[in-house]
Amino acid sequence: MKRTLDVLLAVTSLLVLALPMAVIALLVKATSRGPVLYWSDRIGRNNRSFSMPKFRTMKVAAPEVATHLLLDARAWITPVGRILRATSLDELPQLWCILKGQMSFVGPRPALFNQHDLVGLRSAAGVQRLSPGLTGWAQINGRDELSIPDKVVLDAYYLSHQSLLFDLKILLLTFVRVLRREGIAQAGEERRGKPAIAPEQRKAA
Repeated sequence: MKRTLDVLLAVTSLLVLALPMAVIALLVKATSRGPVLYWSDRIGRNNRSFSMPKFRTMKVAAPEVATHLLLDARAWITPVGRILRATSLDELPQLWCILKGQMSFVGPRPALFNQHDLVGLRSAAGVQRLSPGLTGWAQINGRDELSIPDKVVLDAYYLSHQSLLFDLKILLLTFVRVLRREGIAQAGEERRGKPAIAPEQRKAA
């Protein structure tokens, strides 16, 4: 059921968003040197690696680490990139990964290939059995503000409580969070939103 819903939503989204995505691609290409898409090596289900695309929001020479770990992220993010990150529009190309079955709409966000600590904790909690998601329970409960252990606690909570209704709730809350720009670590800006980790979820770690 989850896979069927993923495919239907992905096809519908691509049809509806085809023109906006084309406009974004033109803006990315026109405002900075480099390719339209940035492909990064990510860790997927059962810790298998795959290539995940985003609209490129950073200069081509940017270090390949999580943005919030950069000492001066503002210097690497392109002018259009700041807008795309703030609205999460840079994530739209991942609809292709959902169609291919490498990702789902809802699940733990795919770790970078070099985030060994995150991958290790997820594996210990059994989270590696899940397909990574375009959004997830951790995404709507703090996103960039969360520590790695807290992310894994929330991922494990989703693992043990996943259902169609829970997925729909996460999708709805994701839309609200994006509109409010909560939990997004923007370069040079104060992070917004507070993680909402229930006490019983912390104990589960």
